Amino acid sequence: MTRPAYHHGELRAALIAAALRVLEGEGPQALSLRRLARETGVSAMAPYHHFAGRAELLAAVAAEGFRRLQAEKTGVLALAEHDPGAALVAGSAGYVAFVLANPNLYRLMKGADFADASASAELSAAVAAPAESLRGLIRRLCPADADAAIEAKGKVMWGLAHGLALLALDRQLVEAEALALARQGAQALVAAWAARG
Repeated sequence: MTRPAYHHGELRAALIAAALRVLEGEGPQALSLRRLARETGVSAMAPYHHFAGRAELLAAVAAEGFRRLQAEKTGVLALAEHDPGAALVAGSAGYVAFVLANPNLYRLMKGADFADASASAELSAAVAAPAESLRGLIRRLCPADADAAIEAKGKVMWGLAHGLALLALDRQLVEAEALALARQGAQALVAAWAARG
């Protein structure tokens, strides 16, 4: 069997791509650097040129998850770029859809291991993008609000989408109901916030 030849940056990307496949197919317990070496057809030691160990690999996979979340969110928000309220509603439903399409990745991203994203600069930057995007939309909807109020509203909006997504993952809600409730809940929040000026 011929091993694929990877340039330095390509192997790291290939390892993360393989990790995402294994993660969604078999869960995080199946992830190891040796397994990913087999999946990408490289020597058992090759992944260690990119990741010091499993924890560093998982942080990189979580960071990729946040980048994918932000990329999908950007696509959804582009449809309502001139209306922050509509964008918040679309973003809430889009968030739930992302979670339902990537359940094991999402659980890794939001797991206790990465509650403090500052452990990795890559992860910290990836986590910040969706949060700042959400705060930016709320700031446009409620321009008179202080930063603390914007932050609180962001947590409420995120809590709505996160909670509904987890209920759906745990089969307490069907997917269509979770998506509908995400839209309805976000619409109610947007209406209340806009009415307060």
